[in-house]
Amino acid sequence: MVGVVYKWLLISCGGIFLGNPHIGKSLDIPLNSGFHPYYISVVEINHNATDKTLEISCKIFTNDFETILEKNYKTKVDLVNPTDKAAVDKLVKDYIQKHLAFKVDGKQVNFSYLGFEKEDEATYSYFQIDNVTSLKKLDITNSILHDFSDQQINIIHCTVGGKRQSTKLDYPKADASFQF
Repeated sequence: MVGVVYKWLLISCGGIFLGNPHIGKSLDIPLNSGFHPYYISVVEINHNATDKTLEISCKIFTNDFETILEKNYKTKVDLVNPTDKAAVDKLVKDYIQKHLAFKVDGKQVNFSYLGFEKEDEATYSYFQIDNVTSLKKLDITNSILHDFSDQQINIIHCTVGGKRQSTKLDYPKADASFQF
């Protein structure tokens, strides 16, 4: 169900607002302004049984992510062409670690930052939780971009043992739980 809703939002809303040159004019919004009618992030979690890790990726619209990083850290942020990659890495890591938390089988766990990259209109940041040999329950707190828009939707996909589960968190909801 979440997959259908997400695809529908991307296709229909994106086509309506971003593909129609008259919409931007009627709303007095430049077409290259970065405006989009929906606020979505996607967190993908995969259990790698061989490496005993949880591999995590966070997909966030680049313009929204830059805006909230600038607001929170009071500095200009360019995720596309960072002049100081190490400084931007630090901001991305800090922001995500403040807005994402995991409990594996009831135990709070830390995750390490691996890096980020930009693809099309989104920025992907990558994280990893080590020493996860098996997984029966995963609790997640996800408040990514809740400090940006009260229309924020955070989608979470979690795959363990080949079984994929998904959920959608509408602002202000931030907690999700998966059982395997």
